[in-house]
Amino acid sequence: MEGTGLPHDPYNLIVAGVGGQGNVMTSRTIGSMLASQGFFVTIGETFGASQRGGSVMSHLRISGRCSWSPQIPLGQAHMVVSMEPSEAIRVLKDFGNRGVKVITNTRPFLPVGVISGQLSYPSDEEIRGWVREMAEAAWFLNATEEAVKIGAPVLGNVIMAGALAGSGELPLPRALFEGAARKRFDGEVLAQNLTAFDVGVAAVAG
Repeated sequence: MEGTGLPHDPYNLIVAGVGGQGNVMTSRTIGSMLASQGFFVTIGETFGASQRGGSVMSHLRISGRCSWSPQIPLGQAHMVVSMEPSEAIRVLKDFGNRGVKVITNTRPFLPVGVISGQLSYPSDEEIRGWVREMAEAAWFLNATEEAVKIGAPVLGNVIMAGALAGSGELPLPRALFEGAARKRFDGEVLAQNLTAFDVGVAAVAG
């Protein structure tokens, strides 16, 4: 939207996943990067039945004009960043619309029922098809696999933040991420975080 640096104001972003994947940290990292540029950022979080393995969803409402309530209205998400593929479907069902965009990790987090054989989990092909039907644009990346290559699975959430930056939807410059990372890390851990961010950017921007 003209005058704010955002395509919509407020811009409604949902970061989704399951407990233990680090998506709450992802939402706060994104929120901090935007707030440091003067944007109003309101974050609301919902948690499933269990801390680890239950659905976790963060609503971010970003504005260049004022603060908004933390709850995104049904059907009004502009972007969904999902750490788990089936969670992307769950979010789109309630908050999707014809203009929504999606970035999702393709590595599933299998619930106990699937592992035990009592339940089935949709195939990667099925999930990609459903997401594409429900979204205007979609990007798929195996952030978990790429994070393991870098050296730590937890870096998957940094890769997803980088992917959002690479989409160009929000002003999330690398220099800003690097500045924040240098305040928290040094040495090899800093290098891993910067590499993870760059991998995410390349996966979407390329």
